[in-house]
Amino acid sequence: MTSFESDYNNGAHPLVLRRLIETNDNSSSSYGSDIWSQQARKKIRQACQTPDADIFFLVGGTQTNATVIDGVLTGYEGVIAVESGHINVHESGAVEAFGHKVITLPAHDGKMTAEDLRAFHDRFYTDSSYEHMVIPGIVYITMPTELGTIYKASEIEAIYNLCQEYQLPLFIDGARLGYGLMSDECDFDLPWLAHHCDVFYIGGTKQGALCGEAVVFPHHNSPRHFFNIIKQHGALLAKSRLAGVQFDALFTDNLYFELSKHAIQKAMQLRQLFSKAGIDIKDSPTNQQFVVLSNDQKQQLMSHVLFETWEPVDANHALCRFVTSWATTDEDMQTLENALHSLK
Repeated sequence: MTSFESDYNNGAHPLVLRRLIETNDNSSSSYGSDIWSQQARKKIRQACQTPDADIFFLVGGTQTNATVIDGVLTGYEGVIAVESGHINVHESGAVEAFGHKVITLPAHDGKMTAEDLRAFHDRFYTDSSYEHMVIPGIVYITMPTELGTIYKASEIEAIYNLCQEYQLPLFIDGARLGYGLMSDECDFDLPWLAHHCDVFYIGGTKQGALCGEAVVFPHHNSPRHFFNIIKQHGALLAKSRLAGVQFDALFTDNLYFELSKHAIQKAMQLRQLFSKAGIDIKDSPTNQQFVVLSNDQKQQLMSHVLFETWEPVDANHALCRFVTSWATTDEDMQTLENALHSLK
Protein backbone atom coordinates (compact mmCIF):
# COMPACT_ATOMS: atom_id res chain seq x y z
CA MET A 1 0.00 0.00 0.00
CA THR A 2 1.16 3.54 -0.73
CA SER A 3 2.73 4.98 2.39
CA PHE A 4 3.05 8.52 3.68
CA GLU A 5 3.83 7.29 7.21
CA SER A 6 7.44 8.45 7.34
CA ASP A 7 10.49 9.46 5.32
CA TYR A 8 12.47 6.33 6.18
CA ASN A 9 10.17 3.56 5.00
CA ASN A 10 12.08 2.92 1.78
CA GLY A 11 15.53 1.42 1.28
CA ALA A 12 18.32 3.44 -0.30
CA HIS A 13 18.39 5.61 -3.38
CA PRO A 14 19.56 3.54 -6.38
CA LEU A 15 22.80 5.51 -6.72
CA VAL A 16 23.62 4.88 -3.06
CA LEU A 17 22.78 1.20 -3.39
CA ARG A 18 24.82 0.93 -6.56
CA ARG A 19 27.90 2.32 -4.81
CA LEU A 20 27.46 -0.20 -1.99
CA ILE A 21 27.35 -3.01 -4.55
CA GLU A 22 30.23 -1.65 -6.61
CA THR A 23 32.49 -1.45 -3.56
CA ASN A 24 31.31 -4.64 -1.91
CA ASP A 25 34.26 -6.80 -2.99
CA ASN A 26 36.89 -4.25 -1.95
CA SER A 27 38.67 -4.75 1.35
CA SER A 28 38.97 -1.71 3.58
CA SER A 29 40.16 -0.41 6.91
CA SER A 30 37.63 -0.19 9.74
CA TYR A 31 36.26 2.11 12.44
CA GLY A 32 36.08 5.20 10.26
CA SER A 33 39.45 4.99 8.55
CA ASP A 34 38.18 3.39 5.33
CA ILE A 35 38.77 5.31 2.11
CA TRP A 36 35.06 6.01 1.51
CA SER A 37 34.58 7.60 4.92
CA GLN A 38 37.65 9.72 4.24
CA GLN A 39 36.25 10.76 0.86
CA ALA A 40 32.85 11.50 2.38
CA ARG A 41 34.42 13.68 5.09
CA LYS A 42 36.30 15.63 2.45
CA LYS A 43 33.12 16.22 0.42
CA ILE A 44 31.09 17.22 3.48
CA ARG A 45 33.80 19.67 4.58
CA GLN A 46 33.68 21.20 1.10
CA ALA A 47 29.87 21.39 1.14
CA CYS A 48 29.93 23.04 4.58
CA GLN A 49 32.95 25.24 3.77
CA THR A 50 34.54 24.05 7.01
CA PRO A 51 37.98 22.66 6.11
CA ASP A 52 38.87 21.85 9.73
CA ALA A 53 35.60 20.14 10.69
CA ASP A 54 35.65 16.93 12.73
CA ILE A 55 33.19 14.44 11.20
CA PHE A 56 31.94 11.15 12.60
CA PHE A 57 29.45 8.66 11.14
CA LEU A 58 26.83 7.04 13.36
CA VAL A 59 23.88 4.82 12.53
CA GLY A 60 20.67 6.58 13.58
CA GLY A 61 19.19 9.74 15.02
CA THR A 62 18.45 8.68 18.60
CA GLN A 63 21.90 7.11 18.90
CA THR A 64 23.46 10.30 17.53
CA ASN A 65 21.55 12.65 19.82
CA ALA A 66 22.31 10.62 22.94
CA THR A 67 25.99 10.16 22.06
CA VAL A 68 26.68 13.80 21.15
CA ILE A 69 24.85 15.20 24.17
CA ASP A 70 26.47 12.76 26.60
CA GLY A 71 29.85 13.39 24.99
CA VAL A 72 29.62 17.15 25.45
CA LEU A 73 28.13 17.24 28.95
CA THR A 74 29.54 16.40 32.34
CA GLY A 75 27.53 14.24 34.74
CA TYR A 76 25.82 17.13 36.52
CA GLU A 77 24.73 18.97 33.37
CA GLY A 78 21.52 18.88 31.33
CA VAL A 79 20.38 19.85 27.86
CA ILE A 80 17.98 22.70 27.05
CA ALA A 81 15.29 21.89 24.46
CA VAL A 82 11.73 22.93 23.71
CA GLU A 83 8.87 20.87 25.11
CA SER A 84 8.10 19.37 21.70
CA GLY A 85 11.77 18.63 20.99
CA HIS A 86 12.51 15.18 19.66
CA ILE A 87 14.84 14.25 22.53
CA ASN A 88 12.09 15.18 24.99
CA VAL A 89 9.18 13.41 23.33
CA HIS A 90 10.13 10.67 20.90
CA GLU A 91 13.38 9.09 22.08
CA SER A 92 12.19 6.95 25.00
CA GLY A 93 14.26 8.89 27.50
CA ALA A 94 17.55 8.09 25.73
CA VAL A 95 19.22 11.29 26.94
CA GLU A 96 18.01 10.74 30.50
CA ALA A 97 19.20 7.15 30.37
CA PHE A 98 22.76 8.51 30.17
CA GLY A 99 22.15 10.69 33.21
CA HIS A 100 21.25 14.05 31.68
CA LYS A 101 18.03 15.91 32.36
CA VAL A 102 16.19 17.48 29.43
CA ILE A 103 15.37 21.02 30.57
CA THR A 104 12.37 22.23 28.59
CA LEU A 105 11.38 25.66 27.31
CA PRO A 106 8.09 26.61 25.61
CA ALA A 107 7.78 25.71 21.93
CA HIS A 108 6.51 28.25 19.41
CA ASP A 109 5.41 26.31 16.32
CA GLY A 110 8.03 23.77 17.39
CA LYS A 111 10.78 26.37 17.71
CA MET A 112 12.87 27.83 20.53
CA THR A 113 13.20 31.58 20.86
CA ALA A 114 16.22 33.53 22.03
CA GLU A 115 13.93 35.47 24.37
CA ASP A 116 12.85 32.30 26.19
CA LEU A 117 16.45 31.10 26.38
CA ARG A 118 17.59 34.39 27.89
CA ALA A 119 14.70 34.45 30.36
CA PHE A 120 15.50 30.91 31.50
CA HIS A 121 19.21 31.62 31.85
CA ASP A 122 18.66 34.82 33.84
CA ARG A 123 16.09 33.16 36.09
CA PHE A 124 18.31 30.13 36.69
CA TYR A 125 21.40 32.04 37.73
CA THR A 126 19.56 34.56 39.91
CA ASP A 127 18.45 31.65 42.09
CA SER A 128 20.98 31.56 44.93
CA SER A 129 20.60 27.79 45.15
CA TYR A 130 21.36 27.06 41.48
CA GLU A 131 24.38 24.97 42.45
CA HIS A 132 21.93 22.42 43.84
CA MET A 133 20.25 22.11 40.45
CA VAL A 134 21.05 20.46 37.11
CA ILE A 135 23.34 22.92 35.34
CA PRO A 136 22.41 23.74 31.72
CA GLY A 137 25.31 22.59 29.56
CA ILE A 138 24.12 22.52 25.93
CA VAL A 139 21.26 23.88 23.83
CA TYR A 140 19.45 21.55 21.40
CA ILE A 141 17.21 22.54 18.48
CA THR A 142 16.01 20.68 15.39
CA MET A 143 16.07 21.94 11.83
CA PRO A 144 13.39 21.46 10.61
CA THR A 145 11.29 20.99 13.73
CA GLU A 146 9.03 18.08 14.65
CA LEU A 147 6.12 20.16 13.35
CA GLY A 148 7.71 20.70 9.95
CA THR A 149 8.53 24.34 10.64
CA ILE A 150 11.90 25.91 9.95
CA TYR A 151 14.04 28.49 11.68
CA LYS A 152 14.87 31.77 10.00
CA ALA A 153 18.54 32.69 9.89
CA SER A 154 17.87 35.55 12.30
CA GLU A 155 16.31 33.15 14.83
CA ILE A 156 19.25 30.74 14.80
CA GLU A 157 21.72 33.61 14.88
CA ALA A 158 20.03 35.10 17.95
CA ILE A 159 20.12 31.73 19.75
CA TYR A 160 23.73 31.10 18.74
CA ASN A 161 24.82 34.55 19.92
CA LEU A 162 23.26 33.86 23.32
CA CYS A 163 24.89 30.43 23.45
CA GLN A 164 28.27 32.03 22.85
CA GLU A 165 27.58 34.64 25.51
CA TYR A 166 26.56 31.95 27.99
CA GLN A 167 29.31 29.51 26.90
CA LEU A 168 26.71 26.91 25.95
CA PRO A 169 27.35 24.79 22.84
CA LEU A 170 24.53 24.87 20.29
CA PHE A 171 23.61 21.44 18.87
CA ILE A 172 21.35 21.25 15.81
CA ASP A 173 19.56 17.97 15.12
CA GLY A 174 19.59 17.61 11.34
CA ALA A 175 17.83 14.29 10.85
CA ARG A 176 15.78 16.05 8.13
CA LEU A 177 18.26 18.84 7.47
CA GLY A 178 18.15 18.62 3.68
CA TYR A 179 14.38 18.89 3.66
CA GLY A 180 14.65 22.08 5.71
CA LEU A 181 17.41 23.61 3.63
CA MET A 182 15.55 22.98 0.36
CA SER A 183 12.33 24.56 1.58
CA ASP A 184 11.38 27.78 -0.23
CA GLU A 185 11.07 29.44 3.18
CA CYS A 186 14.64 28.68 4.26
CA ASP A 187 16.81 31.79 4.01
CA PHE A 188 20.22 30.20 4.64
CA ASP A 189 22.35 27.37 3.26
CA LEU A 190 24.50 24.58 4.67
CA PRO A 191 27.72 26.64 5.01
CA TRP A 192 25.83 29.35 6.90
CA LEU A 193 24.36 26.78 9.29
CA ALA A 194 27.76 25.18 9.85
CA HIS A 195 29.14 28.53 10.95
CA HIS A 196 26.28 29.26 13.35
CA CYS A 197 26.41 26.28 15.68
CA ASP A 198 28.94 24.14 17.55
CA VAL A 199 27.79 20.73 16.37
CA PHE A 200 25.11 19.46 14.01
CA TYR A 201 24.39 16.36 12.01
CA ILE A 202 23.39 15.65 8.47
CA GLY A 203 20.69 13.02 8.36
CA GLY A 204 21.06 10.15 5.92
CA THR A 205 18.50 7.67 7.25
CA LYS A 206 15.57 9.86 6.19
CA GLN A 207 17.24 11.21 3.08
CA GLY A 208 18.32 8.46 0.72
CA ALA A 209 20.62 6.23 2.78
CA LEU A 210 19.85 2.82 4.23
CA CYS A 211 21.04 4.27 7.54
CA GLY A 212 23.53 6.77 8.84
CA GLU A 213 24.02 10.26 10.24
CA ALA A 214 27.08 12.46 9.72
CA VAL A 215 27.99 14.36 12.90
CA VAL A 216 29.86 17.59 12.16
CA PHE A 217 31.86 19.59 14.68
CA PRO A 218 32.52 22.48 12.29
CA HIS A 219 35.27 24.26 14.23
CA HIS A 220 37.58 21.27 14.90
CA ASN A 221 35.91 21.28 18.32
CA SER A 222 34.85 17.68 18.96
CA PRO A 223 35.05 16.58 22.61
CA ARG A 224 38.32 15.08 23.71
CA HIS A 225 38.44 11.36 22.90
CA PHE A 226 35.07 11.49 21.11
CA PHE A 227 36.03 8.30 19.27
CA ASN A 228 36.13 6.52 22.64
CA ILE A 229 32.81 8.10 23.63
CA ILE A 230 31.20 6.74 20.47
CA LYS A 231 32.65 3.31 21.18
CA GLN A 232 31.42 3.38 24.79
CA HIS A 233 27.90 4.10 23.55
CA GLY A 234 27.97 1.05 21.28
CA ALA A 235 27.76 3.45 18.35
CA LEU A 236 31.06 2.72 16.61
CA LEU A 237 30.69 0.94 13.29
CA ALA A 238 33.39 -1.67 12.70
CA LYS A 239 32.34 -1.77 9.04
CA SER A 240 32.42 2.01 8.82
CA ARG A 241 32.36 1.70 5.05
CA LEU A 242 28.59 1.18 5.34
CA ALA A 243 28.14 4.83 6.26
CA GLY A 244 31.16 6.12 4.38
CA VAL A 245 30.10 4.73 1.00
CA GLN A 246 26.58 6.08 1.42
CA PHE A 247 27.60 9.61 2.37
CA ASP A 248 30.24 9.62 -0.33
CA ALA A 249 27.45 8.90 -2.82
CA LEU A 250 25.02 11.39 -1.27
CA PHE A 251 27.57 14.20 -1.49
CA THR A 252 28.55 13.45 -5.07
CA ASP A 253 27.00 15.62 -7.80
CA ASN A 254 24.68 17.37 -5.32
CA LEU A 255 22.58 14.22 -4.85
CA TYR A 256 21.71 14.94 -1.21
CA PHE A 257 20.16 18.29 -2.07
CA GLU A 258 18.43 17.06 -5.23
CA LEU A 259 16.72 14.28 -3.27
CA SER A 260 15.69 16.80 -0.62
CA LYS A 261 14.29 19.15 -3.25
CA HIS A 262 12.25 16.31 -4.72
CA ALA A 263 10.60 15.60 -1.37
CA ILE A 264 9.67 19.27 -0.94
CA GLN A 265 8.13 19.40 -4.42
CA LYS A 266 6.00 16.35 -3.62
CA ALA A 267 4.98 17.84 -0.27
CA MET A 268 3.73 20.99 -2.01
CA GLN A 269 1.74 18.82 -4.42
CA LEU A 270 0.29 17.00 -1.44
CA ARG A 271 -0.76 20.33 0.10
CA GLN A 272 -2.57 21.25 -3.10
CA LEU A 273 -4.44 17.93 -3.15
CA PHE A 274 -5.75 18.39 0.38
CA SER A 275 -6.63 22.04 -0.20
CA LYS A 276 -8.49 21.11 -3.38
CA ALA A 277 -10.43 18.52 -1.38
CA GLY A 278 -11.43 21.21 1.12
CA ILE A 279 -9.50 19.63 4.00
CA ASP A 280 -7.82 21.83 6.59
CA ILE A 281 -4.02 21.63 6.34
CA LYS A 282 -1.57 23.28 8.71
CA ASP A 283 1.17 25.60 7.50
CA SER A 284 4.35 23.60 6.91
CA PRO A 285 6.99 24.40 4.28
CA THR A 286 8.81 21.06 4.54
CA ASN A 287 8.15 17.40 3.79
CA GLN A 288 5.98 16.83 6.86
CA GLN A 289 2.39 17.91 6.32
CA PHE A 290 -0.31 17.97 9.00
CA VAL A 291 -4.00 17.79 8.13
CA VAL A 292 -7.17 17.74 10.20
CA LEU A 293 -9.39 14.80 9.29
CA SER A 294 -12.73 13.76 10.64
CA ASN A 295 -12.78 10.28 12.09
CA ASP A 296 -14.77 9.09 9.08
CA GLN A 297 -12.32 10.67 6.62
CA LYS A 298 -9.41 9.13 8.47
CA GLN A 299 -10.87 5.63 8.30
CA GLN A 300 -11.72 5.97 4.63
CA LEU A 301 -8.24 7.22 3.70
CA MET A 302 -6.56 4.50 5.74
CA SER A 303 -8.06 1.90 3.42
CA HIS A 304 -6.09 3.43 0.53
CA VAL A 305 -2.89 4.98 1.93
CA LEU A 306 -0.82 4.74 5.10
CA PHE A 307 -0.23 7.77 7.31
CA GLU A 308 0.19 8.61 10.99
CA THR A 309 -2.37 9.86 13.48
CA TRP A 310 -0.50 12.63 15.33
CA GLU A 311 -2.95 13.70 18.03
CA PRO A 312 -6.69 14.13 18.63
CA VAL A 313 -8.20 17.53 17.88
CA ASP A 314 -11.59 16.80 19.44
CA ALA A 315 -13.94 13.84 19.78
CA ASN A 316 -14.61 13.80 16.05
CA HIS A 317 -11.35 14.97 14.47
CA ALA A 318 -7.65 14.10 14.51
CA LEU A 319 -4.48 15.80 13.39
CA CYS A 320 -2.76 13.43 10.96
CA ARG A 321 0.73 13.53 9.48
CA PHE A 322 1.55 12.82 5.84
CA VAL A 323 5.26 12.67 4.98
CA THR A 324 6.92 12.77 1.58
CA SER A 325 10.51 11.75 0.90
CA TRP A 326 13.16 11.28 -1.75
CA ALA A 327 11.28 8.10 -2.73
CA THR A 328 7.78 9.59 -3.19
CA THR A 329 6.56 8.98 -6.75
CA ASP A 330 3.99 10.45 -9.10
CA GLU A 331 2.08 7.18 -8.67
CA ASP A 332 1.96 7.74 -4.90
CA MET A 333 0.47 11.18 -5.46
CA GLN A 334 -2.09 9.80 -7.91
CA THR A 335 -3.15 7.16 -5.39
CA LEU A 336 -3.66 9.86 -2.76
CA GLU A 337 -5.61 12.04 -5.17
CA ASN A 338 -7.90 9.14 -6.06
CA ALA A 339 -8.39 8.35 -2.37
CA LEU A 340 -9.35 11.96 -1.64
CA HIS A 341 -11.83 11.93 -4.52
CA SER A 342 -13.48 8.85 -3.03
CA LEU A 343 -14.21 10.50 0.32
CA LYS A 344 -17.88 10.63 1.16
